[in-house]
Amino acid sequence: MKQFARIACICVFAAGCGLLTAAPASAQTSAGIRAGLSVDPDQFYFGGHVETRPLVDQLRFKPNVEIGIGNDLTLVAMNIEFAYVFPSSRDWNMYAGAGPALVIADTNSDTDSGGGFNLLVGASHDSGLFVEFKVGMVDSPNVKIGVGYSFR
Repeated sequence: MKQFARIACICVFAAGCGLLTAAPASAQTSAGIRAGLSVDPDQFYFGGHVETRPLVDQLRFKPNVEIGIGNDLTLVAMNIEFAYVFPSSRDWNMYAGAGPALVIADTNSDTDSGGGFNLLVGASHDSGLFVEFKVGMVDSPNVKIGVGYSFR
């Protein structure tokens, strides 16, 4: 358990350093927070993310770290996700994306790591608020429903 706590602290510290790294205003990179519920395993999760300006057309890089607790399991997911934002003249924009994940799971008796893959759809408001639905494969949680906020 101590080794897992050390790994989790390092991951959270690294993500925090990435979130706090200053970027020029022209870069339009934002950081944010997220939380929600997952199914299989049944957990509450929380975490942080970074969202870049469009890389190509409306495709954005959205890496995030999510820590899930509950169901006698602690899960740390480091997700490397890309999302395409569908342009809209309204305040809300739909987006869809996917990406691989590194998943570290800690139970009372064992710590294990594995790979996963996520498919996601969501809606984001111009103010920074967003809602997101993820379907996970391999070692990622099967379903995640979350809300978050991107500081702009």
